[in-house]
Amino acid sequence: MEGRDYGIAFAVGTALNLGFVLVEGVFGFISGSMALLADAGHNLSDVVTLVFAWAASAMSRRLPTARYTYGLRRSSILAALFNAALLIIAVGAIGVEAVRRLIEPAPVASATMIAVAAVGIVVNGATALFFLRGSEGDLNIRSAFLHMVADTLVSLGVVVAGIAIATTGWLWLDPAVSILIVAAIAASMWSLLRQSLSLALDAVPHSIDPESVRAYLASLPGVAGLHDLHIWPMSTTETALTCHLVMPAGHPGDAALALIAEELAHRFGIVHATLQVETGDPTHACALAPDHVV
Repeated sequence: MEGRDYGIAFAVGTALNLGFVLVEGVFGFISGSMALLADAGHNLSDVVTLVFAWAASAMSRRLPTARYTYGLRRSSILAALFNAALLIIAVGAIGVEAVRRLIEPAPVASATMIAVAAVGIVVNGATALFFLRGSEGDLNIRSAFLHMVADTLVSLGVVVAGIAIATTGWLWLDPAVSILIVAAIAASMWSLLRQSLSLALDAVPHSIDPESVRAYLASLPGVAGLHDLHIWPMSTTETALTCHLVMPAGHPGDAALALIAEELAHRFGIVHATLQVETGDPTHACALAPDHVV
């Protein structure tokens, strides 16, 4: 599914999950199931997640302006960071309530619990499939995908807990499953939070080795040295680079610079490269030459 089609995926996924939140919340109260209510709360956070990811996906395609010279591509990074933080808050609240119910178990309608959660497996699983293809190359899409996968596993866990309660009568299984759900979601989202925070702080994307980029640029014909190398994410899918190349023989020509840009894109996925050529004249030394200078 190409990026232009994600609007449909977000719309369908949001509608399905919002409808399921209402159903699951109502039946969670009716059945007295903390696991269902926990899943409903998590699904509600996922509706917000989908909306923000949807908005960011649309905003990141807007053209640059005089004020926003890179467009609004960075909104996809902010959305991924917000969604990771939101999920942590949601699972924290669910975990506190689950511990309380573990100490004071309450009766649950296991049949209702199983039926509603089974619907959740279908809804969340189908939504996850919408974002499967783009989850590897776009952190914003990945955040939506991971939310949906987590929800599918949560619903599966609730079904298992419902069957176990119906079989054994052990009421503590309901909040115990909720706690396991919280732990599993927190573990799966840690990587997303770390990566989105890293991108928001302009760190080099994890898929790029900065030393390999430096080595490639240093090995170019005519390059005696380089400095002021910066690699940062413009969005969750696009990476930019700036660098000063010291070339004593002078400017290598537009064709050479175009070839370097093509190689940076092909080898490292850096699609927006800006290179400044210097001859290394000591009487006009570059003020940004030391690596620690920004």
